Amino acid sequence: MTSTLPAATASQVPAQRSPAPENDPATASGPPGRLRASRPDLLLCGALLVTILVAQGWNIADYPALSDDEGTYLAQAWAVQQGRGLAHYTYWYDHPPLGWLQLALLTWIPAVLSPGAMTVPTMRTVMLLISAVSAILVYVLARRLSLPRWAAGLAMALFGLSPLSVVLQREIFLDNLAVLWTLLAFTLAASPSRHLWHHFGAGVAAAVGVLTKETMLVVLPALLLTMWRHSHRDTRKFAVTGAVTACTLIGLSYPLFALLKGELVPGAGHVSLWDGVTYQMTRPGSGFVLDPGSGSHGVLQSWLYYDRVLPIGGLAGAAWLLVTWRWSVTARALAGPALTVAILAALALRPNGYLPAMYVIQALPFLALVLAGGTASVAHAVLRRGRTDEERRWLRDGRRALAVVLALAAGAVVVPRWYDGARTAVTTDANAPYRAASRWLATEVTNPEGTRVLVDDALWLDLVHQGYRPGLGVIWFYKADLDPAVTRTMPRGWRDLDYVVASPTVRRDAPDLPHVRSALDHSTPVATFGTGPDRIEIRQIQSVSGGAR
Repeated sequence: MTSTLPAATASQVPAQRSPAPENDPATASGPPGRLRASRPDLLLCGALLVTILVAQGWNIADYPALSDDEGTYLAQAWAVQQGRGLAHYTYWYDHPPLGWLQLALLTWIPAVLSPGAMTVPTMRTVMLLISAVSAILVYVLARRLSLPRWAAGLAMALFGLSPLSVVLQREIFLDNLAVLWTLLAFTLAASPSRHLWHHFGAGVAAAVGVLTKETMLVVLPALLLTMWRHSHRDTRKFAVTGAVTACTLIGLSYPLFALLKGELVPGAGHVSLWDGVTYQMTRPGSGFVLDPGSGSHGVLQSWLYYDRVLPIGGLAGAAWLLVTWRWSVTARALAGPALTVAILAALALRPNGYLPAMYVIQALPFLALVLAGGTASVAHAVLRRGRTDEERRWLRDGRRALAVVLALAAGAVVVPRWYDGARTAVTTDANAPYRAASRWLATEVTNPEGTRVLVDDALWLDLVHQGYRPGLGVIWFYKADLDPAVTRTMPRGWRDLDYVVASPTVRRDAPDLPHVRSALDHSTPVATFGTGPDRIEIRQIQSVSGGAR
């Protein structure tokens, strides 16, 4: 059985997307048969890609401040490379391991060439590759969804150059990897050739995306809608069934892995997938996003600090496309991305849901697509030419002038806002305290191998490369209270420690961690780097166990 459409005659192939009218300036440059054969598309996409990589790569090691999540994922990738297992401590099914397995592969060559370079600031450069592929996929997907060339370029620019993207796509987050696979799934689902293997590949890519970051599961209905609309009606059942089957079977590999290890359900003396899922589902909420006093509202404000255009404009674009779905060709073509935005927005608006700062990463490409699509839909209404020669003469110049005025007005609003947000990202050094603390621990501690230090994961790999014992010498501070394998090596609690590096993350979470709190209470600062709430203090335990200095 062939995997492609029967090639009898062109008239036998039902059209799934209407060709753009020749006199429609909003959609005049319809999607080419093969994008790589279109020189204008390649030139536009290439120019935008270079601009995006320069914007995101400039000052990448110094801003934003290193996060504990970045250090955790990179340390877990390091553990995989070193053959230590799926994590640098006990793997407890907090996330599927496929995300940092990919990081281990991406960072393998740099780690081999320079083992000491396996630190968060240096390895952030790897994320530029992820950003580049994701930006290209946004452009290709926009063209496959019948957006004109200029609108596809707008979507790519919105996605890659928004200050939110410049900041968040630099960071070593699983969300960035998951977005790449999800975009690949949408791109394959919207393939104009409608090969069955494209839809099967979309199911595989979707499963990889979910196993990279499980929250991508919520966008699968929108992917299914896109696949349904872009599959051939004669092979639609095979295409959708194959995609769903591939996605399901690959997704089941995660619980199967836990089952084979005897860790599917809780039991004495081992972690379990059930406990990991229960923790993620029952973790305390951060409040309603529109409540000014909630943590979720603070996260929202941090997003809007960098960029109001893409989040607000994208939501408006999605609403416009959903409202005009019945009579707008563009709205129907972008039904999948618009539904994705609607789903993610609805989840963010839960009364007491948990809203992490990186949540918006999942929405960025789809916000860009629907904002560009909404702009194209409005442009079609504004620039639509008259049906007679007389109408064309009277309306052409006036509508083009109006379009120019609107474009200039939009630029006047967007550019200053983006300049303010991006200037911080490319000029600020937020990581000087971390670098100074790392140097102090490398030069002032005379016996690193015999010293025990509590640190956050952003510094964990730095100290490993400086000679501290991985796991039990340099200790990720959470594990001092939460991992029995570590707590058993601390029978005297805080007295078995030499130093605690009090970063903002450590100080924030110490009240809920008895050993960490006691270590802070029974220590005195010997070095402080930075000022205010972002400072990093190196504190020496008052009753040291083994002569750290």
